[in-house]
Amino acid sequence: MKRFSKGTVLLGIITALLPFFFVGQAHAEETDPIYEKVKENGVLVVGLSADYAPYEFRANVDGKNEIVGIDISIAQKIADDLGVDLKIEELGFDALLGALKTGKIDVVISGMAATDERRKEVNFTDTYMEVQQTVLVRAEDADRFQSTADFDGVAVGAQRQTTQEELANTELTGSTVTSLQRVPDLITNLKSRKIDAIVMEGPVAEAYVTANDTLALAENVTFENGVKETAIAISKEAPVLLEKLNSSIETIISNDLLSQYKEDAYRLMFTEEGTIAEEQSFWEKYLPFYITGTGYTIFLALVGVLFGSIGGSLLAFMKLSKSKALKVIAAVYIEYVRGTPLLVQIFIVYFGTGVLGLELSKLAAGCIALALNSAAYVAEIIRAGINAVNKGQLEAARSLGMNQIQAMRFIIFPQAIKNILPALGNEFVTVIKESSVVSVIGVSELIFQTGVVQGASFKPFLPYVIVSLIYFVLTFALSRLLGVAERRMKTSD
Repeated sequence: MKRFSKGTVLLGIITALLPFFFVGQAHAEETDPIYEKVKENGVLVVGLSADYAPYEFRANVDGKNEIVGIDISIAQKIADDLGVDLKIEELGFDALLGALKTGKIDVVISGMAATDERRKEVNFTDTYMEVQQTVLVRAEDADRFQSTADFDGVAVGAQRQTTQEELANTELTGSTVTSLQRVPDLITNLKSRKIDAIVMEGPVAEAYVTANDTLALAENVTFENGVKETAIAISKEAPVLLEKLNSSIETIISNDLLSQYKEDAYRLMFTEEGTIAEEQSFWEKYLPFYITGTGYTIFLALVGVLFGSIGGSLLAFMKLSKSKALKVIAAVYIEYVRGTPLLVQIFIVYFGTGVLGLELSKLAAGCIALALNSAAYVAEIIRAGINAVNKGQLEAARSLGMNQIQAMRFIIFPQAIKNILPALGNEFVTVIKESSVVSVIGVSELIFQTGVVQGASFKPFLPYVIVSLIYFVLTFALSRLLGVAERRMKTSD
């Protein structure tokens, strides 16, 4: 009988198992939870910032206001190729990569450049469009700027965290750069002479020039690194989906579908005469946006103050309790919330829940963040109101046989309410205004809807005048109602 050494036997076992190892390894490499989720749900969730015509903007289509543009056509083509439905999530540009990394969206298609810094965090598809960067100025200054050397001491605007911002900082020698999140806000600054130029993508700048005869391109200003390669951002954990997206991009480019997508975008932006479509008056077109925004703003304020009052009451009682542990917990919470910006808290709630695997809607995340923020301030209001009640009131209640809870419920708290009502009213007014911050995660309140109107109407100033009047009406009406409530409560004095 032939004998085999231990080494020979071990080599034979490894050889036999090797195919299975490579099969398992290949399978692991093809694992793609993002792609599996998209196919299972039958929906591709695309994140974008719809204030960047002709890439993505809002327009009336068959009587409905929809997000349209070149990127939307690309997204629809990809969804069709995947055999799934398309869902658009509109966010602030700053929030897009955060939403992608926390699983709130599947991909970002928003005219985004594949920079080296962004590649550290996410993957990018093949380039689907190359565009030249340009400089937008007021028409009267069109001849003032002839090269990148003419911007010494000039105030220049650019969209935050973009290729344009980098070019403004590196190639416009001596310029002072103002970085804002939204393009319409940059246009407002340019027209009001807060800045003198904006670095923008060619197609976007051309759209604004066509819509505003007071604006022009600085045609002789060219950038050394002015060619921007636009691609789709995707999670590093989605190799299969990345391959599918690249396949769709290859089809789009080889069949020259981009030309059709551009024609469709310009058709929705302009009439045949080359001016922004004005079939309806401004109010007929955009009043529904303000109504929707006002409804969301009131809802956010009501939820924020209601649950903030409940949470604030609990925190106030914790600070007034005899338990040192409860006092410390309440004090730490209140100081942390009061010591951090509401914007940060909104991002923590919205993105943090995604990291924890909780699927919260934008509206729910906004409501929770406002309620948690309001609770810290209401807690101090209530605590101050309770402390303002004469201590003899509690002693009198206890002498009548009431326990601590009964005394607080029937004697102390009713008097405290009268003391704190003006401060609570001020908190309500504050929450109405602060609710505007949730627009960064795409909640459709007043400021978000104002941005929509800006992008759709190409009017950078008027929408803000209107929204300021709406906020004034809301806060003034609330102040008058609180005044009536105060007077009625004082009739018992």
